[in-house]
Amino acid sequence: MKMKPGELRLYAVTDRAWAHTMEVLEGQIAAAIKGGATFVQLREKDMQPREFLTEANWVVRLCHSMGVRCVINDNVDVALLSHADGVHIGQDDMDCKKARVLLGEGKIIGVSAHTVDEAIAAEAAGADYLGSGAAFPTDTKAVSAHLHPEDFKAICSAVKIPVVAIGGITRDNISTLNGVGLAGAAVVSALFAQSDVEAAAREMRALCERL
Repeated sequence: MKMKPGELRLYAVTDRAWAHTMEVLEGQIAAAIKGGATFVQLREKDMQPREFLTEANWVVRLCHSMGVRCVINDNVDVALLSHADGVHIGQDDMDCKKARVLLGEGKIIGVSAHTVDEAIAAEAAGADYLGSGAAFPTDTKAVSAHLHPEDFKAICSAVKIPVVAIGGITRDNISTLNGVGLAGAAVVSALFAQSDVEAAAREMRALCERL
């Protein structure tokens, strides 16, 4: 599926560390979208499938009602059953080609790519966009190495599909990624760990527009 221009500019990735109930999570997502988030990934690593599907049904409907597309992290079954717009898969998750067969051509598939070779392979396998990182140290996910601006530039130059940076991106460091060819930035705590999610999204969106 072709991505819309600017659709990945401010990519919000949920994290239940700052939302212990579905109601709080939905409020945070709504606030992020009001503030300028352009795309949402629902990420649940430890939730049981049935509970995850219930949550996904609510979140997908919320995002669609606010004019934003929503993908599910890793879980193709939940993506299909919740009528999400697609999935985001990592290098150790389901193969992109298999995901495409299950989802069909009308759904979005994002793939994590940390090197030029991974980026080229993901594009060839049918990915619609790439998530690359980690851009900076982060407590959200354990990583052994971080990408530098020249690494992002190489990845962006190697593929025709859009690339978003992810990993430890904040209002204080995002400017170091300006001018490398990114379509946007994927953020977690820079939105959802903030006391005013809408204001944080508004500020991050303005910074993302300078990428």
